[in-house]
Amino acid sequence: MITLTDKEIEEKYKISHAIKDVNAILKDYNEDKIVESIRTVLPAGEDSSMLYMPCISLTQQVSIIKTVSIFPTNKNLPTTQGNILVTDLTDGAHKASMDASYLTRLRTGAMTAIATDKLARDDAKSLGVIGTGNMAFEQVLGVVEVRDIQKIYLYNRTAEKAEAFKKRLEDFGIWADIEVITDVDALVEQSDIINCATQSKTPVYKGELLKPGTHVNGVGSFTHEMKEMDRTAIERADHIYVDDMDGVKDEAGELIDAVEAGIISWDDIKGTLADIYDQGHLRQNNTDITIYKCVGAGYFDLAVAGGVMKMFA
Repeated sequence: MITLTDKEIEEKYKISHAIKDVNAILKDYNEDKIVESIRTVLPAGEDSSMLYMPCISLTQQVSIIKTVSIFPTNKNLPTTQGNILVTDLTDGAHKASMDASYLTRLRTGAMTAIATDKLARDDAKSLGVIGTGNMAFEQVLGVVEVRDIQKIYLYNRTAEKAEAFKKRLEDFGIWADIEVITDVDALVEQSDIINCATQSKTPVYKGELLKPGTHVNGVGSFTHEMKEMDRTAIERADHIYVDDMDGVKDEAGELIDAVEAGIISWDDIKGTLADIYDQGHLRQNNTDITIYKCVGAGYFDLAVAGGVMKMFA
């Protein structure tokens, strides 16, 4: 069995690889080649969580189980840490144990790239980033992979973290003009695309400020209690898409809240990534507000784990 660290994987496996592999797994999903169990989320303290995600690919004859720890109060360790165990289904042998923190962020960024490519305006030039933790970085990479972003606004409750995030983007080679902004309202009003990656239990921006034509990617919240978006944002959205319908019905706090409040019904969700990944641009005009909500599912992790195995096996 091989053991792979985040650093080893990051040196070879990039956002472009992840996008290709996620697209491939969505095809398998549509062909009923995926067997999965819904993610189990267990509380591990007041603000901490443990996540367990098993999945099987009948096409690849591979099984994975991902374990993720989320500890927001960490000081000397990452907030999110993970591991993926890969098993060969032809003989039951465990083939690899790989760090999954980077892969979790990367597959989520690849999913954001696919959604943004289908839903954001073709001429979108500005990206607003609300929350500059580790998860946010690959979300930016996903967006710049599919749109010609010239301006990036960064907002974080702790401005120093936003400044460090800016330097990280610059060091990575992101050439867009990057600005740390202290007024989240101004960010919303100026952004063509908004990436939101927080674990907030209260909305982090005002939906009433979304300008016509904005596309929103919401990837941070994953429990009933977490609500990055307010009801107004959801009510104003002309089109809402999600990564996985079963997952969001159990875990997307803001959508669950909106359904329970009668603002939308689950039937108002236009579709999932599996419904749209192989379609053309879905936007009908430049004034509709679109939302993509992501909570994650095991087959997305299987997609990137399988891609890594092809590189390292």
